Amino acid sequence: MWLLADVAYITDPERTSSTAWSVMVNTLADAKVQYSIKLTLVSCLFSAILSLLVAVPTGYVLSRYRFFGRNLLDAILDIPIVLPPLVVGLSLLVLFQFWPFSLIAKGVVFQVPAVVLAQFMVAAAFAIRVMRAAFDQIDTRVEKVALTLGCSPAQAFGLVVLPQAKQGMLTAATLAWARALGEFGPLLIFAGATRNKTEVLSTTVFLELSIGNIQGAVAVSQIMVAIAVAVLVVARVWGSRTLAI
Repeated sequence: MWLLADVAYITDPERTSSTAWSVMVNTLADAKVQYSIKLTLVSCLFSAILSLLVAVPTGYVLSRYRFFGRNLLDAILDIPIVLPPLVVGLSLLVLFQFWPFSLIAKGVVFQVPAVVLAQFMVAAAFAIRVMRAAFDQIDTRVEKVALTLGCSPAQAFGLVVLPQAKQGMLTAATLAWARALGEFGPLLIFAGATRNKTEVLSTTVFLELSIGNIQGAVAVSQIMVAIAVAVLVVARVWGSRTLAI
């Protein structure tokens, strides 16, 4: 009966509009939600940075070089995208049972680093795809000219290729951040959903629903939407300014 009452409450426009702000304020005032927001912002930032650090060299290698095992590597990188999220989390959990990952398992599994790693596993795959497409669109002749003028491969990459790929890098970082924000399955299996420890916004929605607090779950969902929209708008404006420069 309580579930039907909460659903009726949410679907009643008059009651929802009159109390929406109070529910949102109460939700934001909750110490558990505040911790969840902080951990979400920090973990998504680190996941996006790590994804970009991996995506730039990997995307460049896949775009520019032909080598034995390239198609296999390309297929492996798609595994986190096509696998069910729960399987990704379970695979990480099993991986850390074996050496040498077992040496650091106590400091990673069901700890804050597990949150970042679980988000990174899926976000990096999307970032790599974006960076590969970005490098594919860059004319290789400019890079070859730089090499003929005396630049080393590293200098040609850093001084010629990277500046042309900055828009792709921004897109990859934004997509990785947004994907990390919505991650749930791997987090639940690999990092857990412990209050004031490994709880992020996506798991907060799950925890609130599990105790029947539909109003709180809706409020947290609205917070996630607001954060995602804010990040995407800032990235779009920043990207436009970068292109203008």
